[in-house]
Amino acid sequence: MEYQGSFYRDTWVEIDLNHIEDNLKSIKKLLPNEVEMIAVVKANAYGHGDIQTAEAALRAGASMLAVAFMDEAIALRRKGITAPILVLGASRPEDINVAAELNLTLTVFQEEWIVKAAGILKPELEISVHIKVDTGMNRIGVGTRDELRKLEASITNNRQIRMEGIYTHFATADELDLSYSGEQLERFNDLLGVLDNLPRYIHSSNSAAAIRFPEAHFNAVRVGIAMYGLTPSLEIAAQLPIALKEAFSLHSRLVHVKKINKGEKVSYGATYEAAEDEWIGTLPIGYADGWIRKLQGQDVLVEGRRVPIVGRICMDQCMVKLPSYVPVGTNCTLIGSQKAETISINEIASKLETINYEIPCMISNRVPRIFKQNGKMLAINNPLLT
Repeated sequence: MEYQGSFYRDTWVEIDLNHIEDNLKSIKKLLPNEVEMIAVVKANAYGHGDIQTAEAALRAGASMLAVAFMDEAIALRRKGITAPILVLGASRPEDINVAAELNLTLTVFQEEWIVKAAGILKPELEISVHIKVDTGMNRIGVGTRDELRKLEASITNNRQIRMEGIYTHFATADELDLSYSGEQLERFNDLLGVLDNLPRYIHSSNSAAAIRFPEAHFNAVRVGIAMYGLTPSLEIAAQLPIALKEAFSLHSRLVHVKKINKGEKVSYGATYEAAEDEWIGTLPIGYADGWIRKLQGQDVLVEGRRVPIVGRICMDQCMVKLPSYVPVGTNCTLIGSQKAETISINEIASKLETINYEIPCMISNRVPRIFKQNGKMLAINNPLLT
């Protein structure tokens, strides 16, 4: 598929599709040949761009995609994705015909859902489902042997509904201590023993478990955060047997440069006061783009040097203190590399006292995404102009 696009502001995200493919291929090498990869592209592929990431994942060997909600799956279908798509979150039984017509695979975990959905499903349609088992996350899922028996029986009694898979989700696979994950795995294996017939897909591993918990591979794994080149947690970073490559970088350009005098103040609230005569540069990115006010003081790369954000970050702009005059139009990197310096997503996450998952997700769709492959621009995705 070929893409077109444009944007009219000096702030953008770059997505390296080669890095996404390389990360998945590296993970695939850790898995037995019979274990399939399910690429998780929910939340606009963790902020990276759903269709381009999905296609890169399929090229790299993923056999199925996973999203959180039906809307995300429908968006992928409308953009031309024909590969299997698993909806991980709860779906309404009233929407089963839409899911069946689009060949989506739904997650189920309630007997009454099956009964209601079966009464709505058109007689000429069929649908595949995966049972979600709750082994200790306590979010959604079947939690007892009796519930699982009843759910399996309800599915079996409805010929239009096929039980294609069963899965669970680990709560602590990204921690050094795998004891709780071991307990969850035991519960999952116990519940599998309840089934009269095992389905085609059995999966429990997220990125962390896929990389470091081979006992939990079964015949499929769900790869999310690691696909994007981010370690599932800083705690296990040193234990990873593969090198992950960040695919996401964030850039802007100086749109104004001025010299201010000692004692002059910058931005709302006048919280920053120049200690001497200083050069101040303005970048067209702010909290409406996801570059939130708590990032005041964070470094930005300008000509390969770190310079701090000064004053409060505005809705659409922020200011940096420059070491000397720098021309308007100079490229600046907020996440990524310039020359020998790098600002990683983990650095931003640490500044915000959160996890790296949140950072690319919080950079809003107002910021265009440029997709690159083999060093060349493949596409621009700008939802504002779509």
